[in-house]
Amino acid sequence: MNQHDDAIGLIPCFNEADAIRHLVREVKRYLPGVIVVDDGSGDNTAQIAKLAGAHVLHWPQNHGKGHAVLSGLKEARRLGATWCLTLDGDGQHLPADIPKFFDAATKGAQLVIGNRLHAPEKMPVVRRLTNRIMSWSLAQWLHQPIPDSQCGFRLISVPTWAEIHFPFTASHFEIESEILLAFSLAGEPVAFVPIEVVYNKQGSKIAPFRDTWRWIRWWRKVFKLRGNNKSRGVRPSGGF
Repeated sequence: MNQHDDAIGLIPCFNEADAIRHLVREVKRYLPGVIVVDDGSGDNTAQIAKLAGAHVLHWPQNHGKGHAVLSGLKEARRLGATWCLTLDGDGQHLPADIPKFFDAATKGAQLVIGNRLHAPEKMPVVRRLTNRIMSWSLAQWLHQPIPDSQCGFRLISVPTWAEIHFPFTASHFEIESEILLAFSLAGEPVAFVPIEVVYNKQGSKIAPFRDTWRWIRWWRKVFKLRGNNKSRGVRPSGGF
């Protein structure tokens, strides 16, 4: 068995009927299965994903990306997957980059995150700025270089995620920072790999100011864990 055989793709979606068929089929060129979490879409995302061969979880109401990712990880664990590779549903992540993530995992990483900021000029200015601020904040806490804390293209060790004692509460786009923080505080090795990104004409579903405010509220809440972790002797990972 190679490392891909016990892996599954995870695509959280909200109204991605135009992109999801092609994305599912492309991911299945590299992985044996794909979970699509349809997070209350008002279009036929779920139906198209099923026809493309995905295992679909459908929520009748929109709960946010964090809820979609966590419910997808639970389903991946139920299905017996060892690795779960997450991609955004709008097609901005290129499945051709998938082998890079598994290459990093063979070197011991339990969480591998795509790095878009190796070519920052391709990212919209406001998103680039907010990403740098969020990544810098986490890097200061963890005393580790974090080039891109917000990328949704990542490979997650499902057993490691399931064993981490961390109060996962993020319901929106702050889920990316929360998972990174949880792995790092647990001392699990994290790696970053450069990826290419395609920004489509429809634009991102991220609202920079609203979601930055949500991230700040999340940050203030989880920052309280810092003292608790120190008192329990939990320390950040020794290197990325």
